[in-house]
Amino acid sequence: MPLRWRGAARSGSTRSTELLLDPNSFVELDRFVQHRCVDFEVEKILGDGVITGYGKVGGRLVYIFAQDFTCIGGSLSETYAIKICKIMDHAARNGAPVIGLNDSGGARIQEGVQSLAGYADIFLRNTIYSGVVPQISAIMGPCAGGAVYSPAITDFIMMVKNTSYMFVTGPDVIKTVTHEEVTKENLGGAMSHNERSGVAHFAAEDEKECLYLIRELLSFIPQNNMEDPPVVTPKDSPDRRDESLNQIVPDIPTKPYDIREVIKRVVDDGYFFEIQEHYARNIVIGFARMNGRTVGITANQPAVLAGCLDIASSIKGARFVRFCDAFNISLLTFVDVPGFLPGTAQEYGGIIKHGAKLLYAFAEATVPKVTVITRKAYGGAYDVMASKHIRADVNYAYPTAEIAVMGPDGAVNIIFRKELLKSSNAEKTKAELVADYRSRFASPYKAAELGYIDEVIMPEETRPKVISALEMLSNKRDSNPPRKHGNIPL
Repeated sequence: MPLRWRGAARSGSTRSTELLLDPNSFVELDRFVQHRCVDFEVEKILGDGVITGYGKVGGRLVYIFAQDFTCIGGSLSETYAIKICKIMDHAARNGAPVIGLNDSGGARIQEGVQSLAGYADIFLRNTIYSGVVPQISAIMGPCAGGAVYSPAITDFIMMVKNTSYMFVTGPDVIKTVTHEEVTKENLGGAMSHNERSGVAHFAAEDEKECLYLIRELLSFIPQNNMEDPPVVTPKDSPDRRDESLNQIVPDIPTKPYDIREVIKRVVDDGYFFEIQEHYARNIVIGFARMNGRTVGITANQPAVLAGCLDIASSIKGARFVRFCDAFNISLLTFVDVPGFLPGTAQEYGGIIKHGAKLLYAFAEATVPKVTVITRKAYGGAYDVMASKHIRADVNYAYPTAEIAVMGPDGAVNIIFRKELLKSSNAEKTKAELVADYRSRFASPYKAAELGYIDEVIMPEETRPKVISALEMLSNKRDSNPPRKHGNIPL
């Protein structure tokens, strides 16, 4: 077969790297590599369908590979995999993020087991470098089969609406095997994986926005697990108070509100970079800055399912907390949680083990941890959400906070069941008992009396209090007992 240079095909992948990286910073490696398949007549293309190299984002080193679907379907060969593995090894040795622009039909069938071996070589590096250097995947087109498992191991996945797809088996195979009819978009489109499966973390409107999101994400995180996140010069005063916070959390315990309104009034310049905003919306995660330093924020969302923890939100929160802990990012947690979501679907789905993932993640984390209880903190969910008992460093509560085994209403129904049955005016009696229980047992001052809450603060004080706590914890050193690794409930 004659040798072909990548023309228009190559220019598409090159444009992506130019949009993502700082101007004139990209250096390509292995551009003359060719595949070694001799059993079939497979066209030889210089570079073999993947561009690899390094460059800079915001002046900081990154390693990158960009797959090219127009070259033999973006299919992975032995040499294709070797190129990617070389980049990943460079990244680990030099302590810099790996970015993959994925657009592949999967294994190159003509190479058989050599292609499968190439995928496994990549999967191994994804795994052993996890928590060592950040790994980011952008799905820039259709990715199927083995092409989806490497992104699945990476830290963050970006998808593009209407043009990128991820699935283990495509619609045609599904129709043949299970007789289900489904479109590519419904099966593995950007919104399917952002809303329903939780596989992806971002859904961009187009490729340009996708690449911008990668740049923005990188601005919050460190180069590797031995470094701290970058610090920017803050424009927002660390002493700023916001009196509007005093009105956001309702006095009525059952009234919903948007926790993001609290977050935006507390963080630098009101900027919150939310992650997985479409999935498990009863918990909110993302990055922000406090006095110029990155924090990872986890918050219950009372506007969705009353902020209950369920299977999806527990998994979402746990993975984010573990990423922050792996890369030295302080954790700020806002708590308004009535408990774990009840129901047979949750129990049969394994809420016990999945809820334990979030508990495990917070308990295992050794980075600075600051917690603010805005309202409800009931039952086991109080323990799970970065409570003092699982090594949170500084715990604040608003005067509106209620910390108890369960809500006062339910507690009174159990504790005073006989008295209520005997009462001539059960409704009045119950109201009095609920008020008494709330003041005596659910008050944040009771928890503060026991040392479980470090300070009861006014909402308007949140920003200066949190910044002061984080600065106090800036040199924190903590560790877990020596071990190969823990056994998180999977």
